[in-house]
Amino acid sequence: MGGVTATPEQLTGTERAVLLVLMAEARPVPNPELARLGPTLDKAGRDNLNELGLVDSERLGNRYVHELTDRGWRMCRDLLDAPPPPRAAGATRALHTVLAGLARHLAAGDLSLADVFGTSAPRADSAEDRIRSAYRDLAARPGGWVPLARLRAAVDLPRDDVDAALRALHRTPGVSVIPEENQKTLTAEDRAAAVLIGDRPKHLIAIEA
Repeated sequence: MGGVTATPEQLTGTERAVLLVLMAEARPVPNPELARLGPTLDKAGRDNLNELGLVDSERLGNRYVHELTDRGWRMCRDLLDAPPPPRAAGATRALHTVLAGLARHLAAGDLSLADVFGTSAPRADSAEDRIRSAYRDLAARPGGWVPLARLRAAVDLPRDDVDAALRALHRTPGVSVIPEENQKTLTAEDRAAAVLIGDRPKHLIAIEA
């Protein structure tokens, strides 16, 4: 869309809801988790949000992970003041009443959305934090390899949450998630615990000190 500014009128009710969920989470959210938190984002909605420059969607394995862009954050601020879509149901009108109240709070306190939903402070008990903590308990030394089967058992979180966190960590300096070179040594448990990154199953993780 280049320098064209998107407007709330270009969005469906579902697309607006997706933006608001991503705003509240303030982090990359995979499709399955997005569906649990609110709306299901179909291809048409994803394409529109991507083309308008509001959301970055990255395909990781067999699913997409979505995150607000800077333009998306600005759109969320506009949505606080926007009227409900035409023919909106009562629940949607109620949501916009709440959003208008949030807008008044931000204006009164001279606050931004980042002050409310910002990511500068660490998220308590995030999946990534729990993975790092479990890794420290399991690894013989910093940077040592730990099977994902043991890690998943120690973290005890929903599989989708762990998969998303592992993919995010894999992009972090000092963290490696790799496949087992000797596939013959893999047990059924090891194969089941693998995470797909780049369409290839990974079985081991290492985190440097």
